[in-house]
Amino acid sequence: MAREQGRTVVATNRKARHDYHIEDTFEAGLVLWGTEVKSLRAGRASLVDGYASVEKGEVWLEGVHIPEYTQGTWTNHAARRRRKLLLHKREIEKLAGALSGTGLTVVPLQLYFKDGRAKVEIAVARGKKAYDKRHALRERQDRREADRAMSAARRRQAAQA
Repeated sequence: MAREQGRTVVATNRKARHDYHIEDTFEAGLVLWGTEVKSLRAGRASLVDGYASVEKGEVWLEGVHIPEYTQGTWTNHAARRRRKLLLHKREIEKLAGALSGTGLTVVPLQLYFKDGRAKVEIAVARGKKAYDKRHALRERQDRREADRAMSAARRRQAAQA
């Protein structure tokens, strides 16, 4: 069987970019059990309540929901168990330093397979206030309206020519 190539996205935490200011991102490997990998390959996972913590020089991913494998038996995994993240020592120290500051957290942004190996993109993030969220929504809406106006003007120009 040929080795898997490329990047296959399993789950994305779209709400994270809405709720947090992303300051720094890292790519980490995941320590998984067999049925977890099969469940991920079926495209089933949720990062919504997930976060990472640093304990004794190790990084743990918590609150991520990987449902039980449907054809699994008594060997199935717990859906919301803690999973160890694989990072370089320098990256772990950087994360620990960032978490020691106030108001910062580590959230998962995306879960994917890269060349056949399960990876998670995590980010050091600062929570947004309600007015920040409204401001971001307003900016996005203004950008959309400007794009619509520009495309309508281009269509009118093309019709006149």
